[in-house]
Amino acid sequence: MTTFIGDFECRADTKGRIVMPSAFKKALGEDELRFVVRKDLFENCLVIYPYSFWKEELIRLRGKLNPYNRKHNRFMRDFFSGSAEFSLDSNGRFLLPKRLLNLVDIDRDVVLIGVDQRIELWSAAEYKNIGCDSEELAGLAEDILGEKHDE
Repeated sequence: MTTFIGDFECRADTKGRIVMPSAFKKALGEDELRFVVRKDLFENCLVIYPYSFWKEELIRLRGKLNPYNRKHNRFMRDFFSGSAEFSLDSNGRFLLPKRLLNLVDIDRDVVLIGVDQRIELWSAAEYKNIGCDSEELAGLAEDILGEKHDE
C-alpha cells in the first residue's frame, strides 16, 4: 500500500508540466506511472490517485451506485467528467488538462500534499489560507478520534 507524506512547493514549467516530488516517486515505486486526477468534492483542489488505488475506489463506488437510479446516474456523470488520466514522463513530470487546473485557479505555483493514498494539488496562494492551527487540529483529533467523557 502506497502512503504519501509531506507537502512540496512546485512550479509548473512554461509548458505547464509539474515535476512529481522524489519522495512521492519513491513511495510509488518504479512501476506506478499512471494516475487519475479529479476535482476534489469538498475542497478547491485537485486530487491525484495512483491508478491502482483509483481502481479500488471504483470498486467501492460501483458497490454503492445504481446506474438506473437518476440521482446516482447524475452523480456518476459529474464525478467522472471532472476526471482525467495522466502518466509521468521520463523526467518524472506530468501535465494536467487546463480545464481541471482552471477549476481550482491553478497557474504556475502549486503545492503537492501527501494525504495517505492520494496527493492533493493546490494553488500555492490558496494553500496558504487553508489548514488548522494547532489548537483547532487538537480539537478535531479529540472530536474525531478521542473518547469524550462527560464530567
